[in-house]
Amino acid sequence: MKLEFEYGQGMMSAELPDDTDVFIPGETVPDPPCLPQDWDSLYHATLESVRNPIGMPALSALAHKGSRAVIIIPDIVKGGNQPTSHRKVAIRVCLDELYGAGVEKKDVLLLISNGLHPRATVPEMKTILGPDLFNEFYPSGQITSHDSEDYEHLIDLGYTANGDHVIMNKYVYDADVAILIGHTQGNPYGGYSGGYKHCSTGITHWRSIAAHHVPQVMHRQDFVPVSTNSEMRNKFDQQGQFMEGKMGKKFFCCDAVLDTKSRQIEINSGWAKEMQPISWKMADKRTYIHWAKKKYDVVVFGMPTNFHYGNGMGTNPIQMMQALSAQVIRHKRILSDHCVFIVSSICDGYFHDERWPYLRELYNLFQHDYMQILPDMNRYGEYFATNEDYIRKYRFANAFHPFHGFSMMSCGHIAEMHTSAIYIVGAREPGIARGMGLKTRATFEEALEDAKRKFVGENPNILALPQTFTTAAVHLCMKDPDKNSTFRDGASDHPCCG
Repeated sequence: MKLEFEYGQGMMSAELPDDTDVFIPGETVPDPPCLPQDWDSLYHATLESVRNPIGMPALSALAHKGSRAVIIIPDIVKGGNQPTSHRKVAIRVCLDELYGAGVEKKDVLLLISNGLHPRATVPEMKTILGPDLFNEFYPSGQITSHDSEDYEHLIDLGYTANGDHVIMNKYVYDADVAILIGHTQGNPYGGYSGGYKHCSTGITHWRSIAAHHVPQVMHRQDFVPVSTNSEMRNKFDQQGQFMEGKMGKKFFCCDAVLDTKSRQIEINSGWAKEMQPISWKMADKRTYIHWAKKKYDVVVFGMPTNFHYGNGMGTNPIQMMQALSAQVIRHKRILSDHCVFIVSSICDGYFHDERWPYLRELYNLFQHDYMQILPDMNRYGEYFATNEDYIRKYRFANAFHPFHGFSMMSCGHIAEMHTSAIYIVGAREPGIARGMGLKTRATFEEALEDAKRKFVGENPNILALPQTFTTAAVHLCMKDPDKNSTFRDGASDHPCCG
């Protein structure tokens, strides 16, 4: 069986055994049907949701003349950017509802919730919002991107009962109405994006994010395989509800369950505490896929240069480790105990230092000073997170915040925890991959032969994932012999798969 996998900005071929299983999201197991994708249909479906929120009053009851409103919007990393994307439609619906309640345009702020991700560039703002919304709000200075180091526009709320330090965006805190536009889209960190994950990661400070994106949370047994029933998800909920208590108001959420092409399947609005579990019921049907009838010894996929967090994601060695680990987190239910990954990556030394100005230093540090495994680096977290040069690049040069690198390393170690080996195929600078503990070979075929000899035997079960990192992923499960069974990692409130 001949298949092609992403390799840099091109493709690499692999000759795999004929009995290799191939999974393509949205095709091997079709998504639930999406809503009609014309603007009018999506507008009315979103309006119906916004006017009938779960667990809290509608916007028309929350807002009035003189109210200040902040609409909080995910950054470019997630959610689709087509003309009928959820955020474009939902923002317009919420604006119309606010205006109908008497809110004046001058009292509305559009806030991009990038958290520790790069603050949005003007072209990204145009892409996220579309030309109409951008031209409506940008000239008057009513679009901004969260700055987690701008202490004039942050407020320290203190500590949750569990000791998490919560520092949040002051524009949101001061607003009369805070609207979270989110996506119920499969995510290795806590199961799904949206809901309280949105506010706890998107409009907070690195010290708040350091309560959950760290080894003591991400290396717990409840983190892998991916689950909404984890300590990380609990911390998202605790921090979000702590913000609501301190603000004296609930976030008004408008979240869409999205399909493989980021099209709206279902829209849910209201209070995250009650809305999240309802939105997960439909999202489970699309995301937790009961498909595999056996466990796999070898998983084969490709890694583009540019995906998810930006150009260089597939060549920067620490970002590569996060990407590899994300596949472990999503697919652990179907991986054998001695599973091996074989992954094409151009791995050519491109760190994209402008976007991740601190990762080259972190990578070099990992090669020295008794650094045996990635968690050994964690003691440097605050040192890097308070580096003024790196902070200035985050604030003013569209770079990632330096603490983001430590969240990546916390995740990156999971690949080592749960695989026997990972082979990088076709690396132009193979020493970079080896410096992260990865094995290197010139071709898929050579890597597979080596894995058979050392780890998986002569007749391994092989899974090929040819669209990894190029389309919205799923969380693969073993096929449940009892189709009426409802379970999710020991919980009974939601089915693992519909």
